[in-house]
Amino acid sequence: MQYLVVIDTNVIVSALLSKHPDASTVQVFQALLTDRITPVYNDEILTEYSDVLHRTKFHFPETTIQAIINYFLKYGICTDRISTGEDLPDPKDLVFYEVCMSKQDKHAMLVTGNMKHFPSKPFIVTPNELLEIINK
Repeated sequence: MQYLVVIDTNVIVSALLSKHPDASTVQVFQALLTDRITPVYNDEILTEYSDVLHRTKFHFPETTIQAIINYFLKYGICTDRISTGEDLPDPKDLVFYEVCMSKQDKHAMLVTGNMKHFPSKPFIVTPNELLEIINK
């Protein structure tokens, strides 16, 4: 089964910073690269990824950042966001939620390390929860 997943930026950053290959964020990233999950995104999300990954405090190589963006462009599903009228604690997170909502007919999930930033919905999951779902 192929899982459609909107990946919050914090999951990618955590995976890249982790020194533990068994960390849940690293495993989510590996699931992405091994085609076990299909990323769902829009241009705003890719811009967010690029902006955050380019922050000097992270020191991520440009080749790594471009490889991630290019992977999403090549293997992901680009979609429009739908207006939900939701009011989230961090308005910058709304795009991730609304892109996920646009694919609810396909049972898309949103994976995040910041559950408190989103409404409590069964399709909004932590990296550990996503791994439990895809490893069933």
